[in-house]
Amino acid sequence: MEALYNTVLLEATMPDFPSDYVAPAAREETVASLRVTGTIPEHLDGRYVRTGPNPLPGQFDPANYSIFGLTGDGMVHGVRLRDGNAEWYRSRWVRAPHVSRLLSEKPVTDSGRPTFIAPNTGVFGHAGRTLVVAEGGGPPYELTDELETVGPCDFGGTLPGGFTGHPKVDPATGELHAVTYGFTGPSKARYVVVSANGRVRKAEEIDVPGRPLLHDIALTENYVVLFDTPLVLDPELLMRRMAPRWLPGAALAFAARFEPPSAIARPLVHRLPRPKTGQLPLRWDARHPARIGLVPRNGPAAVRWFDIDPCYVFHTLNAYEEDGAVVCDAVRIEGPPPGKPEYDVREVLDVGQPRLNRWTVDLTTGAVKESLLNERTQEFPMVDPRRIGRKHTYGYTVAFEQNGPDDLAGSVLRYDLGADKTSELPLPPGHLPGEFSAIPASPDAPEQDGLLMGFTYDRANGVSNLLIVEASTLTRLAEVHLPARVPFLFHGNWLPAN
Repeated sequence: MEALYNTVLLEATMPDFPSDYVAPAAREETVASLRVTGTIPEHLDGRYVRTGPNPLPGQFDPANYSIFGLTGDGMVHGVRLRDGNAEWYRSRWVRAPHVSRLLSEKPVTDSGRPTFIAPNTGVFGHAGRTLVVAEGGGPPYELTDELETVGPCDFGGTLPGGFTGHPKVDPATGELHAVTYGFTGPSKARYVVVSANGRVRKAEEIDVPGRPLLHDIALTENYVVLFDTPLVLDPELLMRRMAPRWLPGAALAFAARFEPPSAIARPLVHRLPRPKTGQLPLRWDARHPARIGLVPRNGPAAVRWFDIDPCYVFHTLNAYEEDGAVVCDAVRIEGPPPGKPEYDVREVLDVGQPRLNRWTVDLTTGAVKESLLNERTQEFPMVDPRRIGRKHTYGYTVAFEQNGPDDLAGSVLRYDLGADKTSELPLPPGHLPGEFSAIPASPDAPEQDGLLMGFTYDRANGVSNLLIVEASTLTRLAEVHLPARVPFLFHGNWLPAN
């Protein structure tokens, strides 16, 4: 099985990530007392965790897999740091009902909400819980400190519907903000606010027609920032990949847009075969507008829209308000050249070099100014979590350079936006980065003082490492050597013990 996983073939990757970098892990791991190069800062006490789609053996088609897939079973990876030591590395599949069934285990408590998407997109801590979440409206799942599945979490019965893969925490209030939507069912979105004590205090529908992929948001002190762009969901495509071949197209179209009662849908969804594909059910619709939406955090969720040039944004760095404007920094993916009304998502990703961009929205005139901050191919922007929604001076991304068909170089970039300066930490040849997290040195430390932490992949040895870097200088402090490979896919966080 390991050999099969390491010969995975890819589609729709940009750049062309080596197959061994993105292939799913074939099994769960538990290893204690990890080897460390360098010195782990003594004050670090917590877990670095990351998740992503990781199809179970038998649920994986190596000829049809992409780094942009969302339909794989969720797996969480974690490293425990304390007193300058790396105590353990663990990897665990999230026990959604179909995963428990495939592993011949007794299922954990069901959420009561049918979903085609596994909890596999992001993992974070909130209100004393470790939560792993899904893109496209699936329920959050709670994990133990050792990454075992507790079960679905609806915030004490207060969450209507599902959740999202990219919530944002306001550091001033401790509240969790999210814009949720579903891959199937009615085309609608919902603005959800979860209080610092883990209860939903606000859940309002917002009007975003056309079913755009609302993957990430940004916060300011008064607004939630949305990117409504021509990359749209195609629920019928998802249904075609899951439903029996004999089911007529009209039935698929109805099923994609109608959300049946849970009593009917739950047993059906849990028994349907999971799609053996990594392709997202997405297409580029040039007839769909490209715009930024500002949703008031206080009062009714009435969106104010501002037109922008066609593009797509998977991930935002941060946003803030200044001098009557909203400023948002995010990674912008160029849309395909005009010529036809619709493009397959693979055509979009083939041409859409992701680069760090800034949008400045004038709240008085409605004008939007766009400016390129850096032309390097990069993704996974991050900011000091204490600056979320407030003006930031520093930001970080990971960058990639394609030097050949199977030769990809990686770096960590640091932006000093006040001085208009970019610094770079190139990784050694054959080492590739995943997403990093920014960790303040202390609650009251200056913005530039802290650490960056994330998984890198050592291709020569076929294993991953946890790299710890001084944020202000990009100096390598420590590398925790893992016994296995952590696939490239998706999102993680540093979760302090306290």
